[in-house]
Amino acid sequence: MTNSVLITGAAGGIGSALVRAFAGAGWMVIGTDSAKPKSASGAFIEADLSAFATDPVAVADFAKDVRKAAKSAPLRALVNNAAVQRLGRLDRLDHDDIVETFNVNVAAPMLLAKALLPELEAAKGVIINMGSVHAQATKPGFSAYAASKAAIHGLTRALAVDLGPKVRAVTLAPAAVSTPMLMAGFDGKEDAFNELESVHPAGRIASPEEIAKIAVFLASNEAAFMTGTCVYADGGVLSRLHDPA
Repeated sequence: MTNSVLITGAAGGIGSALVRAFAGAGWMVIGTDSAKPKSASGAFIEADLSAFATDPVAVADFAKDVRKAAKSAPLRALVNNAAVQRLGRLDRLDHDDIVETFNVNVAAPMLLAKALLPELEAAKGVIINMGSVHAQATKPGFSAYAASKAAIHGLTRALAVDLGPKVRAVTLAPAAVSTPMLMAGFDGKEDAFNELESVHPAGRIASPEEIAKIAVFLASNEAAFMTGTCVYADGGVLSRLHDPA
């Protein structure tokens, strides 16, 4: 039987790679984002996840749309990939920057898990939360984003305890990934990009495709004993001590 997966942030660099990887592995893919991508595999539901935190009706209506899109394919995976990254020192962050970060990065994943829990339990499914190395080690200007990712790592552990054994919950936490957005930021800055790659012991940053393949594995039966844990796809960067000496 074909299983379905809901992937949030499906129009982004990692999101589109997730869509392709799950579709290629035989899943029925339901993607969602604030705007429909130019090309999309499977079903697509346009939605503003930031609204979920303040509008219960929006969450309930979205869940109905997911059930309709899934048709007869059991919803066996929820991939909470969507995130916003508002950068700046704490005193330079607007109130709305902080609120939006937690609404999208933390509240929406939790509310989606709650709304779709009956389907996930029936399918003995898995919730995959996309985390970040910033949950463990960060740098100046990332306080809102890092705090939200630390929260999503904590949510994974809590959901594993709360929902087991019917539903698994795991975090997939990448380091830098060569998404179109990241690469655009390094346009004309070859030295800076080379430095970014060199700080990773792997000697490079990740591709969206290899992050997506890990997610497909985490959703598979081969990962059935993995719950409450975090898989760091970090190229070794968290193991490295950055010392000026």
